[in-house]
Amino acid sequence: MPLITDYYGITGPVPFADIDVSCDNRLFLDPHAVRLTGSPEPFASEAIRATDSFLGEIVRCVISGNPVLFRRGESLLQRFKEPWQTRLGMSSNGFYGHGGADDVGTWIWNALVTDLMALVRVGVLEHLEELPLFVDGVDRDITSDVTTRIMFAPLARFTEAMVATYPEFTTAGHGVRKVPCQVWDPDVLNWAEEEFTLPVADGKPLLLVPVAWTRRNLLMSATRFYEKAVLDFAQLEQAVVGSNGKLIKTPKEKLMKQVGLGRGRGTNVRLTLKALERDENLIAYFKSFVAAKFERNEDRDLAA
Repeated sequence: MPLITDYYGITGPVPFADIDVSCDNRLFLDPHAVRLTGSPEPFASEAIRATDSFLGEIVRCVISGNPVLFRRGESLLQRFKEPWQTRLGMSSNGFYGHGGADDVGTWIWNALVTDLMALVRVGVLEHLEELPLFVDGVDRDITSDVTTRIMFAPLARFTEAMVATYPEFTTAGHGVRKVPCQVWDPDVLNWAEEEFTLPVADGKPLLLVPVAWTRRNLLMSATRFYEKAVLDFAQLEQAVVGSNGKLIKTPKEKLMKQVGLGRGRGTNVRLTLKALERDENLIAYFKSFVAAKFERNEDRDLAA
């Protein structure tokens, strides 16, 4: 099946993810990669503003205690129909997977107003990319869908810029189409509709994604958070000082077998709250770890 560059006859390296135009590609939009990359501009800043304003509005509704705002918060989260135009994700038949359907918004909302309420209230849960660490069922595919939907406008403007840069999108029988799209408006803090001119592949609109924003696996996954931040905290909590004055830590393999320390988002939530009681922020600790690995380009196994 043709890659985007093959389909349009574009030569040379391109700044967008060069993926198969005919089906879902097991590649995902990672909101933390957007934040750490910070380019291309102005699209990265617009995308980050979109996700931060969206979660900020959800958090405002969560902590309000107001039934009207509760209904608004859950309603805002129930607009995540799969944005198939990117061809990202993991649908087995074409690019019409189940996506982030309405029930995904309910999963996130229910988690925020129950298990995660304490994290929300103290302000340590502040970015969209932190949700997969704690919300069951929200992993790379759904995170990618949700992120794409919230960032749709910056992605569409990036796509329009690529169409202007590469004439192949509109020559040799190829064309573009004006498409009305659901977008998140960070100025009014609500969903809106905006029209964009997008390229068409196999008769269907195509949304391009900056290659640096994509990953095979999330930089901030529940598994990675557990194995690094959660188990590091558990190790220090149980560590003892040996006769030689050195700290003796229980191996992580043994910790995983202890009651209450098994792998899972429940453990992630519980240990994160326990650490906060001791003025330790595991989310911030994990972000520093991820940022350092990213800066040194040591996460190539997670990249496209």
